Amino acid sequence: MQKALPLINDNGSILMTGSNASLGAFPGWSLYAGSKAVHQAWARVWLNELRDRKIRVNVLTPGQVATAKQEELFDEATRSAFESLIPRGAMGRPEEIATVALFLASDDSSYVNGLELVADGGTTAI
Repeated sequence: MQKALPLINDNGSILMTGSNASLGAFPGWSLYAGSKAVHQAWARVWLNELRDRKIRVNVLTPGQVATAKQEELFDEATRSAFESLIPRGAMGRPEEIATVALFLASDDSSYVNGLELVADGGTTAI
């Protein structure tokens, strides 16, 4: 961020990608969860540090998303196990996460600052 900050325009937007692994207590995921949980702390500090430049800082926290790489790595049992955690019973699609990212990066979210927006199909809500 220190290297990128001079390139960010005043009134700009910083968007970090978290993970819903940081919101649950998934065994075996402690290092990954911790590395993603720090994003919310950074967002709160940076929005305060960047207030004079009116740069917004938010975190997009997706859940499990069906990707080509995932198709390579997951067998049917693994995929089913993940989908059983999602209330709608299906993985997210990349375009569903992209629309949330576009919202947070756009002027449509000009009054959204320091937010962690979770797009995980409700997995962490229940």
